[in-house]
Amino acid sequence: MRIDNRENHEMRKVTLQPEYSLHAEGSVLVSFGFTKVICTASVENNLPKWLQGNSKGWVTAEYAMLPRSTHTRIHRDKATNSGRSQEISRLIGRSLRAVVDLKKLGERQITVDCDVLQADGGTRTAAISGGFVALALACNKLKEQDIIKEIPLKNYVAAVSCGIKKGECLVDLNYEEDVNIDTDMNFVMNNQNKLIELQGTAEADPFSKEDLDNMLDAAIDACGYIFQQQSAIIGDFFPLGDK
Repeated sequence: MRIDNRENHEMRKVTLQPEYSLHAEGSVLVSFGFTKVICTASVENNLPKWLQGNSKGWVTAEYAMLPRSTHTRIHRDKATNSGRSQEISRLIGRSLRAVVDLKKLGERQITVDCDVLQADGGTRTAAISGGFVALALACNKLKEQDIIKEIPLKNYVAAVSCGIKKGECLVDLNYEEDVNIDTDMNFVMNNQNKLIELQGTAEADPFSKEDLDNMLDAAIDACGYIFQQQSAIIGDFFPLGDK
């Protein structure tokens, strides 16, 4: 049994509170246990110069941790401008673009801001999973306003962390597990169980193909749970189905 009384393959409780922000076209407060991230999707009718005139849009993301989201205060400039924040911002952007038909979006940009209110491990996976819901809500608003003809999404996307500790596969690592794990991996996938990105490293001993297979199987199950939580919010206009 783990330190928070979960089974090895058991996710923390995932909650998605939509329309958390008054002004954003799409927003959600996502919680993976004690990790809480507010995700807002903002629509802008301008594009980077290198995309202008190509009859397609763009989706990008920005990630930051609020100064007291962790055990000790992070300086505000470091929280927003660190190399880690920039790397995670790019990861979220790539993950979301993988499930968007940019031509159907038209010549506009959606920026998904993911701000960590409280960190207890898995902030990037929570940001991707919640950011997708915020993005979907923004796309639906564009369709309701007759700005676009159809929802420009191809699939759902979710992410989860997995790790190996003393030969055991653990899913959705909290902070205490993450800092003491032997192998640490993040899986990003769509609801066809196709992988969008893997991030993994052996923190101690190298891991085997069997370990990797076990983590992948566990991640598929965990993301399936997340897809169901997402579908409860956006399924009315973008059904999970067999996409």
